[in-house]
Amino acid sequence: MRLILIGPPGAGKGTQAKVVVEQFGIPQISTGDMLREHKAKGTALGTKAAEYMNRGALVPDEVVIGMVEERLKLDDARNGFLFDGFPRTVAQAEALDATLARLGLELDGVVLIEVADELLVERICGRRTDKATGQIYHLKYNPPPPGAELVQRADDKEEVVKERLVAYHAQTAPLVPYYEARGILRRVDGVGDLAQVTARLVAAVSPKAK
Repeated sequence: MRLILIGPPGAGKGTQAKVVVEQFGIPQISTGDMLREHKAKGTALGTKAAEYMNRGALVPDEVVIGMVEERLKLDDARNGFLFDGFPRTVAQAEALDATLARLGLELDGVVLIEVADELLVERICGRRTDKATGQIYHLKYNPPPPGAELVQRADDKEEVVKERLVAYHAQTAPLVPYYEARGILRRVDGVGDLAQVTARLVAAVSPKAK
């Protein structure tokens, strides 16, 4: 199973990715993890990436794609993979298509987890962390115990969340019509409990759903 998981911040991609890779026995491929690994090992691609990362700049697509190509050649990706958070732009999607074609591979599906913006803001902005235990709560959906000393992550604040959503709609949402035109986009309702969303996702990528 060769899949891409896309959706706005707070849609539950990371949570669902863990379930999907276990269900299908495929590796989850994270470009962030690859960048850190290459940088730590001092590879040619890692050294190139570090030049940009060290000054807070975005790593060029060609460097990221080079790492992706190397990763897809590893044995554990032979029977499939799941990309979570990549590609982020149509340009990256086109570069990934070219890489897959070179390797003789095809995507089985691109899953879009759909959640309305107003619910995403509520989900993310309501998160709080217990300073003493590190436990994460939600003011509405998973309330903390009385007396807990709570902190809110800086990137969970409303103005930051809204900026992230604007960036998503500008940069990543165009992937939806891109993959829809190829007939491999699968839409999944991301509202509900974990098991419900997982069941929808698995059903969407099963052979009979295609």
